[in-house]
Amino acid sequence: MSTTPTQFSSSSCFSSSQNIVFNYVYSLSQTPHKLRKRMLATWTPDEELNQVRLRSGSDMKRKLKWHDLIALGVGGMLGAGVFVTTGQVAHKVSGPAVFISYIIAGVSALLSSLCYTEFSVNIPVAGGAFSYLRVTFGEFVGYFAGLNILMEYVLSNAAVARSFTEYLCRTVGVDPDSWRVEVDGLTEGYNKLDFPAVALILVLTLCLCHSTKESSILNLIMTVFHVIFFCLIVIAGFYNGSAKNLIKPKGLTPFGVKGVLDGSAIVYFSYIGYDSVSTTAEEIKNPSKSLPIGIIGSVAIVSVLYCLMALALCVLVPYNEISDTASFAFAFEKMAGWKWAGNIVGAGACLGIVASLLVAMLGQARYLCVIGRARLVPVWLAKVHPSTGTPMNATVFLGVCTATIALFTELHIVLEMVSIGTLLVFYLVANALVYLRYVDTNNMSNSLSTLIFLLLLSSSAIGFSMSWKLREEWWSLALFGSASIIITGVFYYKVPSVYRPSIWSVPLMPWPAATSIFLNIFLMTSLNKRSFQRFGIWAGVIILFYIFYGVHSTYSEEERDQARVSSHYQVSPPSSSSIQQESKVDLQLV
Repeated sequence: MSTTPTQFSSSSCFSSSQNIVFNYVYSLSQTPHKLRKRMLATWTPDEELNQVRLRSGSDMKRKLKWHDLIALGVGGMLGAGVFVTTGQVAHKVSGPAVFISYIIAGVSALLSSLCYTEFSVNIPVAGGAFSYLRVTFGEFVGYFAGLNILMEYVLSNAAVARSFTEYLCRTVGVDPDSWRVEVDGLTEGYNKLDFPAVALILVLTLCLCHSTKESSILNLIMTVFHVIFFCLIVIAGFYNGSAKNLIKPKGLTPFGVKGVLDGSAIVYFSYIGYDSVSTTAEEIKNPSKSLPIGIIGSVAIVSVLYCLMALALCVLVPYNEISDTASFAFAFEKMAGWKWAGNIVGAGACLGIVASLLVAMLGQARYLCVIGRARLVPVWLAKVHPSTGTPMNATVFLGVCTATIALFTELHIVLEMVSIGTLLVFYLVANALVYLRYVDTNNMSNSLSTLIFLLLLSSSAIGFSMSWKLREEWWSLALFGSASIIITGVFYYKVPSVYRPSIWSVPLMPWPAATSIFLNIFLMTSLNKRSFQRFGIWAGVIILFYIFYGVHSTYSEEERDQARVSSHYQVSPPSSSSIQQESKVDLQLV
């Protein structure tokens, strides 16, 4: 008979400290068994909505309406990306055709937003992609996606906060580095300490700890002024600029079509934020009606404004003269007699950056809160404060992490790693939607054909993307592109859909999701080698954390859940009425 840790703990031959060590070693020895059990473990939507949510203690307060969601989505995207990336991409990657890069990235974001919307309406919890993927593909895929999207939020928020300092300096007419402290002993790229960025993040962290509704009202006010400000920039740019700047000195696409597509992968950073709308699902009064309007509406509005802003910038200044830092303020300063406009643009950019940071930090805290509910990170991060109704611990923890990165790290280093995690998560969500629609999870019908379709589609997208990146012959592009269309067409006609939500669903499936899968893969392969290296390091870290902490924590919690259920039925055997509500009772026990 094998000896368990419980039996050893009662033995006098082991001290208390030895018991702890032995129990830990025994736990590690069970890791392969736990991994097999936990990695593919899925939760039902009802469990995600009830059992898991109850682990936070207090509920989040439902105060948000559809107009709050549009403001959150627009505020979360508008300003941060376009002020941070447009100048760099126009100057070095895409040229005047940067507005076309925004169109391509906007189409991809819109398709991904459709997939997000269907999930968020039918699973209205704060977990976003983490919850959607955990329900569909299991715990590990959900965890991997959740930690990656958190990385994206923290890095992008740090980048945006440092950009805030640059525009603030432009507003008052000083050099962007004059408010940063240079430290000689630190590595280049990490040696300029940005205290204004840290102060901004900490102030917003305190606001978000206080109340979600009040934070959304503040965001709504800033977003309205910001949209008006954007429109004024576009009008002033077109009125004072010249169309000749679009074709001089080297034409509309000086870096070729490749530069336009490579630029679309970088400016995709500008669309990070719409998914934060889905993380407020537990705080919305009518999720089924408000979420589609909020998510899709905000992406459409922002896409139009981004294209117009990028076009206005390139009309104002030739692409080779655009500044890498505070590019819009610099463009207006170059105009004769318009130096004052550069100061106004700097002030408006600061306002937009504050609004986008507010929304992004709101979303990242809710992601971490739900991952904490699943016990994949320490459970204290999942606690919701009873008086404010906000995930205060998660908000403060991520605020400190973001402030730390913003303090040390230069903007260009952060930007290299931002888009890859987001594109990967959006790719997984699109796959999950196809799987959810076409596979009957009760008898797993269509599972093999659906998985084969997703595998072939991804393979053909990778083939097309690598052919493009390596500049192969045109016939290889035609081969892989045609294969993707044919594979999707065959699947559409041969495999019937087994599930379609009655509340809201993506039309013309599987075409929108398949196109999203293809575009996300294509944009990922456009990123540079260093992005993948840094992403690989992060992936290794979170996988090790899952093996050494997450598996044991969730496994132990499941055993405690089962013990509670067993104790409940032993004390009070179920009556005929309680049997009818068995699933509901089980959900309320945790």
